[in-house]
Amino acid sequence: MISPVIEITGLSKFYGKARGIEHIDLEVQRGEIFGFIGPNGAGKSTTIRILLNLIFPTEGSAKIMGMDVTHESKKIKQLTGYVPSDANAYRHMDVNEFLNFCMRFYGVNDNEKLASMADLFDLDLKRKISDLSMGNRKKVSIVQSLIHDPQLLILDEPTTGLDPLMQAKFFDLLQSENRKGLTIFFSSHILSEIQMLCKRVAIIKDGRIIKVEDIDTLRRKQLKKVSIVFKDKMSAENFRIPGIDTLDTSMDNILSFMYSGRIDELLSRLSGINIEDMTIEEPSLEEIFMHYYQ
Repeated sequence: MISPVIEITGLSKFYGKARGIEHIDLEVQRGEIFGFIGPNGAGKSTTIRILLNLIFPTEGSAKIMGMDVTHESKKIKQLTGYVPSDANAYRHMDVNEFLNFCMRFYGVNDNEKLASMADLFDLDLKRKISDLSMGNRKKVSIVQSLIHDPQLLILDEPTTGLDPLMQAKFFDLLQSENRKGLTIFFSSHILSEIQMLCKRVAIIKDGRIIKVEDIDTLRRKQLKKVSIVFKDKMSAENFRIPGIDTLDTSMDNILSFMYSGRIDELLSRLSGINIEDMTIEEPSLEEIFMHYYQ
């Protein structure tokens, strides 16, 4: 049986009394583009920093390609690429110097690939790192992360600073590299990015994994978006039924909510109440995610 590329077991990180992450269990299989999504501050970057051995866990363990992230970090780094959310490099170097330095670090010498990727991202190799915009620094980080043909690519909010054209080129590149066998761990708070690229996703909230699911399965969940227009305010105020979540009561005689129960039970409960209108529809993927966040 092929072992997971990323294997996280009971992983926790506390900063004094403040919780970073708590009891995370997660597996990413070889060849996946795996989404890791949650709002800012949910624990995404803390998890990634532990995987990269930039910080140490309080408890639990994590392995990359079967190697412990704390004790075998040097070997892991040879096989891993990383794009941080705040891309910075050695500011006194120009782009070419920095990327050649990175290639020497990995023991590779592929100027043809370097030139090709620089051309793809419209990157001026002669410019100083200190003179680059945030978007151009992010492009340097993307090239650096892939220049040594890693087996695993870890992305932490990778599109920050990229314009829409460069984002499209970046996503095309990721899909191309994935078809060649690259495993990608894609952390973001932007749902559309996850939806576009990933087949499976972990939802993290307040330092805990609350759901790991196929994107398609999330879409097929029995969760329904319901809106009911009652004939009077009292009927709306008194309406309660199990399975209702994310209730919106901002309008006097209208209730809008997410419903996870059986539709026949909902209709039965409504049979004795005067209503003017009702809609039942499939929620958007974003609404499904917000349901879990709340």
